[in-house]
Amino acid sequence: MSPGSTTEVCGDEPAKKAFAHNSSENVSAKETETPETIADAYEKLNLGRDISNFLTGSTSVDAGECADGENKEGEQQNKTSPEKAVVETTAEEMTKSSNGAVAGNGEFEVVSNINSAGGGKTTSILKPSPSVGMSLENLVEVSNVASGKNGGTENTSATAMIDEAWDLLAKSYVYFKGQHVGTLAAVDNSAEALNYNQVFVRDFVPCGLACLMKNNADVEIVKNFLLKTLHLQGWEKRIDNFTLGEGVMPASFKVIYDTQRQKEILQADFGGTAIGRVAPVDSGFWWIILLRSYTKCTHDYSLSELPEVQRGMKLILNLCLSDGFDTFPTLLCADGCSMIDRRMGIYGYPIEIQALFFFALRCARQMLKPEHDGKELIERIDKRITALSYHIQNYYWLDFTQLNNIYRYKTEEYSHTAVNKFNVIPESIPDWVLEFMPLRGGYFIGNVSPARMDFRWFLIGNCISILSSLATPAQATAIMDLIEERWADLIGEMPLKIVYPALEGHQWRIVTGCDPKNTRWSYHNGGSWPVLLWLLTAASIKTGRPQIAKRAIELAEQRLSKDGWPEYYDGITGRYVGKQARKNQTWSIAGYLVAKLMIENPSNLLMISLEEDKKITKPRLTRSASWTF
Repeated sequence: MSPGSTTEVCGDEPAKKAFAHNSSENVSAKETETPETIADAYEKLNLGRDISNFLTGSTSVDAGECADGENKEGEQQNKTSPEKAVVETTAEEMTKSSNGAVAGNGEFEVVSNINSAGGGKTTSILKPSPSVGMSLENLVEVSNVASGKNGGTENTSATAMIDEAWDLLAKSYVYFKGQHVGTLAAVDNSAEALNYNQVFVRDFVPCGLACLMKNNADVEIVKNFLLKTLHLQGWEKRIDNFTLGEGVMPASFKVIYDTQRQKEILQADFGGTAIGRVAPVDSGFWWIILLRSYTKCTHDYSLSELPEVQRGMKLILNLCLSDGFDTFPTLLCADGCSMIDRRMGIYGYPIEIQALFFFALRCARQMLKPEHDGKELIERIDKRITALSYHIQNYYWLDFTQLNNIYRYKTEEYSHTAVNKFNVIPESIPDWVLEFMPLRGGYFIGNVSPARMDFRWFLIGNCISILSSLATPAQATAIMDLIEERWADLIGEMPLKIVYPALEGHQWRIVTGCDPKNTRWSYHNGGSWPVLLWLLTAASIKTGRPQIAKRAIELAEQRLSKDGWPEYYDGITGRYVGKQARKNQTWSIAGYLVAKLMIENPSNLLMISLEEDKKITKPRLTRSASWTF
């Protein structure tokens, strides 16, 4: 399909065919009517009973009940299931507007409370996760409150802020031979451009999602971006005398004018000009995820079925699925290979990369065609998905119970029956995590490797784990519980901490190499990044906790526009604009827009979320070929 071809726009037509070939996740698209209220949309998401209770005053919900009842067994098998959150409802919170929606821009308020005493007020219990037994394919688009590019926000200041954001996003567009192919990292004329005048693959993802989710979706910029970066993937990639793998995607590219040839050309960076000279492992994963989002929105299956696109996906996956000396299904990575692109001690098996890897595998599994060598690759993907989910869910998960188990670990266990499988020394547990871990909640830690656990909290890895259903429903609920319990630490005055806590003193000197940009509570070392707002919003909606996202969005709206849309904030609570933060940072703008578009229209979650795959959570056990009586 040529770039100029017309495509179906999100929500305008029902899907003409199944989204993926030979995928167990495919669900037949059914023509449905557009619901008139946000409650109707949540009903389609199988959150309906919880939300309906908020709207009608009903207070009885069975906490253990799933939408289809099929995942109760999986819930019971999770030994570290967190306590379930309970939600108080009051008559004032259930006041409706005249059109049947909740008063106040179609939004609702929820007061969270832990009923530890087992008595007191009558409460309704939130389900552990809407992904329990739900089918995301059944969620239909919610009608906007009013027409317009901002989705019909009633609040005047918020409307002005959204209009400003759309205008700034449009000004960041990059054109190549008359086509818009991406967005600049930042449009800040007050600072030296450096590499902020380039189109970064990971930076464009929220920008592309905003273009897909808005009314009158701009699908062409996303399509052009996908094709141009795919073209760059085919270039020879050399750093000094070494040639990179064929499937490596660029970290960024820019459009320059070649005076000799008198034409525009693209110049790509595959890590050779980056701070640490590290190839971007996450770029290929984000590319696959965005391709799936584009296909999900437009129903333009011809793009993902193009031979060159199929080949591009295969090259990315072959890099990750190649045989080696690995004993774990996780990917071994260097420091600086992701959004944290400077030395920050994430070398090894960082959770962000593992979660993105899992997400990309599942997205590719839906889009790959079985022809030629596709069938064999799909089989390898299935095996890796199963192994990876087991590894992350069991060895990366930390809650109060597991922390106490690690605290009591024995060491030097030489056996298949070893409990301390990575020989982690209990004395290596940092003091901060003993105080940080609440009784209710949990999270995936930053890294697991022999004799090493990085107990730091990384937001991207945890939110992506929820969106990809790498986290079990109980784990997803616990992650959101942790965010609520440690709101002051993880959200503070400006969402959101990319990592917690910051490295300080001697540890900062050793781990970062005395990096002057990553000083404590700044940049990647505990800085607050507004772009992450869209990930929190998506995870909140999927877990049935949109009130968390709403609260964070309102917090960001107080300062984000007034401060000039900075790249990041500094300080323990994120109070100060980052000392080297660029203004008019494009993905800060896009992150806010995507968050607003999703909270106002929950059906947009479908573009960036995968429902739980029951074949992964309940694998069929087979007898070994070598087994004998």
